[in-house]
Amino acid sequence: MSTNLSAQIEALTQTPKEDLEKERVRPVFQALIEGLNAGTIRAASREDDGTWTTHRWVKQGILLGFRLGELMDYSTEGFPFFDKDTYPLHPFGLNDQVRVVPGGSSVRTGSYLSPGVVCMPPMYVNVGAYVDADTMIDSHALVGSCAQVGKRVHLSAAAQLGGVLEPIGARPVIIEDDVFIGGGCGIYEGCLIREGAVLAPGVILTGATRLYDLVEKRVLERTEEGPLEVPAGAVVVPGARAVSTDFGQQHGLSLYAPVIVKYRDAITDASTTLESVLR
Repeated sequence: MSTNLSAQIEALTQTPKEDLEKERVRPVFQALIEGLNAGTIRAASREDDGTWTTHRWVKQGILLGFRLGELMDYSTEGFPFFDKDTYPLHPFGLNDQVRVVPGGSSVRTGSYLSPGVVCMPPMYVNVGAYVDADTMIDSHALVGSCAQVGKRVHLSAAAQLGGVLEPIGARPVIIEDDVFIGGGCGIYEGCLIREGAVLAPGVILTGATRLYDLVEKRVLERTEEGPLEVPAGAVVVPGARAVSTDFGQQHGLSLYAPVIVKYRDAITDASTTLESVLR
């Protein structure tokens, strides 16, 4: 199914907008959306060796939906809402076993939230995202387009996982199982957070960030082969490094630099464990 669907989407992507026959294209796009909603199609997937593969055709299909869509009025009383008719809200039902607490949250169609996920208001999950079982998305948190989030992750208040649709081949932000993302953190540009890592409040990671590991005495950064990767179990805090130029030293300047101060232990586990009753 997905092989045939991917070939159809890749062919349609090359078709000029004015030549798209909506009656023929809509069923193809709808098949993609249904697969994304069910979690059977993903924008990226983990291989047995721990590497992640980005599925270019999925993002092509999502962009195709924007080309197909027409602006529609979804407004209800006291709640104006205008968007492409290809991207309404996610069609949740009680059988999905996802808690969406009232208060202004939105989950867009074409995303998957596994049973046990908790959505605290207001939060937002964008198209193409995948959120696995028993993860909590706290208030003002964003799961951007195509971001991949594992099991038992805690996205604290105001945490931001950047989205990516273009360029097509760019990898999404990936958060593996049992990761704790502190309040106000920002993870962008395809960064990969390995299982069990802990990011203290205020940590910002981008594709250009250098991560300083005090434990292993190394500097981690993006390479041509892969993204900036936070190792499994690493505990990362916001830090600073001195500006070594004469001007920088004269004015006592420093630059932001995230730092791995230790690797996860029993004390860290106790301070980051979310009470199961909250889930």
